[in-house]
Amino acid sequence: MSEVPTTHEKPASRRAPSLVLVNTGDGKGKSTAAFGVVLRAVARDWSVAVVQFLKSGAWQVGEEKVCRDRLGVDWWAIGQGFTWDSADLTEDEAVAAEAWRHARATIEAGAHQLVVLDEITYPMNWGWIDPDEVVATLRDRPRAVTVFCTGRDAPAALVDVADTVTEMRKVKHAYDSGVLARKGIDY
Repeated sequence: MSEVPTTHEKPASRRAPSLVLVNTGDGKGKSTAAFGVVLRAVARDWSVAVVQFLKSGAWQVGEEKVCRDRLGVDWWAIGQGFTWDSADLTEDEAVAAEAWRHARATIEAGAHQLVVLDEITYPMNWGWIDPDEVVATLRDRPRAVTVFCTGRDAPAALVDVADTVTEMRKVKHAYDSGVLARKGIDY
Protein backbone atom coordinates (compact mmCIF):
# COMPACT_ATOMS: atom_id res chain seq x y z
CA MET A 1 0.00 0.00 0.00
CA SER A 2 1.45 3.37 -0.94
CA GLU A 3 1.35 6.31 1.36
CA VAL A 4 -0.66 9.31 0.37
CA PRO A 5 1.56 12.37 0.54
CA THR A 6 0.41 14.94 3.02
CA THR A 7 0.08 18.45 1.80
CA HIS A 8 0.37 21.56 3.81
CA GLU A 9 -2.01 24.10 2.48
CA LYS A 10 -0.40 27.45 1.98
CA PRO A 11 -2.66 30.32 2.98
CA ALA A 12 -4.13 32.31 0.13
CA SER A 13 -1.85 35.10 -1.03
CA ARG A 14 -2.84 38.59 0.02
CA ARG A 15 -1.35 42.07 0.24
CA ALA A 16 -0.80 43.38 3.75
CA PRO A 17 -1.15 47.13 4.27
CA SER A 18 1.82 47.04 6.68
CA LEU A 19 4.08 44.67 8.58
CA VAL A 20 6.04 44.35 11.80
CA LEU A 21 9.60 43.17 11.10
CA VAL A 22 12.20 42.13 13.67
CA ASN A 23 15.92 41.51 13.20
CA THR A 24 17.48 39.90 16.27
CA GLY A 25 20.34 37.58 17.21
CA ASP A 26 24.01 37.89 18.12
CA GLY A 27 25.26 38.40 14.57
CA LYS A 28 26.20 41.60 12.79
CA GLY A 29 23.80 43.23 10.37
CA LYS A 30 20.52 43.78 12.22
CA SER A 31 20.50 47.56 11.87
CA THR A 32 22.32 47.43 8.53
CA ALA A 33 19.53 45.31 7.05
CA ALA A 34 16.89 47.65 8.46
CA PHE A 35 18.64 50.60 6.83
CA GLY A 36 18.59 48.67 3.56
CA VAL A 37 14.81 48.57 3.88
CA VAL A 38 14.89 52.32 4.58
CA LEU A 39 16.54 52.76 1.16
CA ARG A 40 13.90 50.61 -0.50
CA ALA A 41 11.10 52.58 1.17
CA VAL A 42 12.60 55.96 0.22
CA ALA A 43 12.98 54.71 -3.37
CA ARG A 44 9.21 54.10 -3.34
CA ASP A 45 8.56 57.64 -2.06
CA TRP A 46 7.57 56.50 1.41
CA SER A 47 7.85 58.80 4.38
CA VAL A 48 10.39 57.15 6.74
CA ALA A 49 11.41 57.71 10.36
CA VAL A 50 14.21 56.17 12.43
CA VAL A 51 14.40 56.24 16.22
CA GLN A 52 17.66 54.96 17.71
CA PHE A 53 17.50 53.78 21.31
CA LEU A 54 21.22 53.44 22.07
CA LYS A 55 23.16 55.62 19.68
CA SER A 56 23.30 59.31 20.50
CA GLY A 57 23.43 62.17 18.03
CA ALA A 58 27.10 62.64 18.95
CA TRP A 59 28.02 59.40 17.16
CA GLN A 60 27.62 60.89 13.68
CA VAL A 61 27.08 57.54 11.97
CA GLY A 62 27.22 57.41 8.19
CA GLU A 63 23.72 56.06 7.71
CA GLU A 64 22.22 58.93 9.72
CA LYS A 65 24.07 61.55 7.69
CA VAL A 66 23.02 60.22 4.29
CA CYS A 67 19.46 59.33 5.32
CA ARG A 68 18.77 62.66 7.03
CA ASP A 69 20.67 65.04 4.75
CA ARG A 70 20.22 63.43 1.35
CA LEU A 71 17.16 61.19 1.55
CA GLY A 72 14.82 63.19 3.79
CA VAL A 73 14.44 60.52 6.47
CA ASP A 74 13.26 61.83 9.84
CA TRP A 75 15.96 60.59 12.22
CA TRP A 76 16.18 60.74 16.00
CA ALA A 77 19.24 59.33 17.79
CA ILE A 78 17.90 59.62 21.33
CA GLY A 79 20.10 57.09 23.14
CA GLN A 80 22.97 57.65 25.53
CA GLY A 81 25.40 55.16 24.02
CA PHE A 82 26.56 51.81 25.31
CA THR A 83 25.47 51.05 28.87
CA TRP A 84 28.90 49.70 29.83
CA ASP A 85 30.28 53.22 29.21
CA SER A 86 27.56 54.90 31.26
CA ALA A 87 28.23 57.06 34.28
CA ASP A 88 24.53 57.12 35.22
CA LEU A 89 22.20 54.25 34.27
CA THR A 90 19.25 56.11 35.80
CA GLU A 91 19.73 58.87 33.25
CA ASP A 92 20.11 56.27 30.48
CA GLU A 93 16.80 54.73 31.54
CA ALA A 94 15.07 58.13 31.46
CA VAL A 95 16.48 58.83 27.99
CA ALA A 96 15.25 55.41 26.76
CA ALA A 97 11.79 56.17 28.14
CA GLU A 98 11.82 59.49 26.27
CA ALA A 99 12.93 57.72 23.09
CA TRP A 100 10.00 55.32 23.47
CA ARG A 101 7.52 58.19 24.01
CA HIS A 102 8.80 59.78 20.82
CA ALA A 103 8.72 56.49 18.89
CA ARG A 104 5.20 55.70 20.07
CA ALA A 105 3.94 59.17 19.08
CA THR A 106 5.63 58.80 15.69
CA ILE A 107 3.96 55.44 15.08
CA GLU A 108 0.54 56.55 16.31
CA ALA A 109 0.62 59.74 14.22
CA GLY A 110 0.60 57.57 11.09
CA ALA A 111 2.57 60.10 9.01
CA HIS A 112 5.38 57.66 8.20
CA GLN A 113 4.92 54.49 6.19
CA LEU A 114 8.07 53.00 7.74
CA VAL A 115 9.32 53.51 11.29
CA VAL A 116 12.59 51.83 12.32
CA LEU A 117 13.05 51.26 16.06
CA ASP A 118 16.78 50.63 16.12
CA GLU A 119 18.05 48.64 19.12
CA ILE A 120 14.68 48.76 20.90
CA THR A 121 15.08 45.25 22.31
CA TYR A 122 17.71 46.37 24.83
CA PRO A 123 15.56 48.84 26.82
CA MET A 124 12.67 46.37 26.56
CA ASN A 125 14.78 43.59 28.10
CA TRP A 126 16.29 45.85 30.77
CA GLY A 127 12.84 46.90 31.98
CA TRP A 128 13.40 50.52 30.91
CA ILE A 129 10.35 50.48 28.64
CA ASP A 130 7.30 48.28 29.02
CA PRO A 131 7.35 45.40 26.48
CA ASP A 132 3.56 45.08 26.73
CA GLU A 133 3.14 48.73 25.79
CA VAL A 134 5.51 48.34 22.85
CA VAL A 135 3.66 45.25 21.63
CA ALA A 136 0.25 46.93 22.02
CA THR A 137 1.48 49.96 20.05
CA LEU A 138 2.76 47.71 17.27
CA ARG A 139 -0.41 45.62 17.23
CA ASP A 140 -2.69 48.69 17.19
CA ARG A 141 -0.57 50.84 14.83
CA PRO A 142 -2.22 52.75 12.00
CA ARG A 143 -3.02 50.49 9.07
CA ALA A 144 -0.32 51.81 6.69
CA VAL A 145 2.60 52.01 9.17
CA THR A 146 5.26 49.30 8.88
CA VAL A 147 7.56 49.03 11.91
CA PHE A 148 11.03 47.48 11.82
CA CYS A 149 12.56 46.59 15.22
CA THR A 150 16.19 45.62 15.77
CA GLY A 151 18.35 44.34 18.62
CA ARG A 152 19.59 41.19 20.32
CA ASP A 153 17.37 38.91 22.37
CA ALA A 154 14.00 40.04 21.02
CA PRO A 155 11.41 39.38 23.74
CA ALA A 156 8.95 36.58 23.00
CA ALA A 157 6.02 39.01 22.92
CA LEU A 158 7.78 41.07 20.23
CA VAL A 159 8.45 37.93 18.20
CA ASP A 160 4.80 36.93 18.57
CA VAL A 161 3.41 40.24 17.27
CA ALA A 162 5.85 40.36 14.34
CA ASP A 163 5.03 39.22 10.83
CA THR A 164 8.66 38.49 9.93
CA VAL A 165 11.50 37.70 12.34
CA THR A 166 15.07 37.15 11.20
CA GLU A 167 17.78 35.93 13.55
CA MET A 168 21.30 37.01 12.64
CA ARG A 169 23.83 34.43 13.86
CA LYS A 170 27.48 35.25 14.40
CA VAL A 171 29.81 32.76 12.74
CA LYS A 172 32.92 34.94 13.03
CA HIS A 173 33.49 38.62 13.81
CA ALA A 174 36.61 40.74 13.33
CA TYR A 175 36.09 42.33 16.76
CA ASP A 176 36.79 38.95 18.39
CA SER A 177 40.34 39.10 17.01
CA GLY A 178 40.87 42.65 18.27
CA VAL A 179 39.85 44.57 15.15
CA LEU A 180 38.03 47.80 16.07
CA ALA A 181 34.86 49.01 14.33
CA ARG A 182 35.52 50.79 11.02
CA LYS A 183 33.88 53.89 9.61
CA GLY A 184 32.01 52.97 6.45
CA ILE A 185 31.58 49.35 7.54
CA ASP A 186 30.32 49.38 11.11
CA TYR A 187 29.06 52.96 11.42
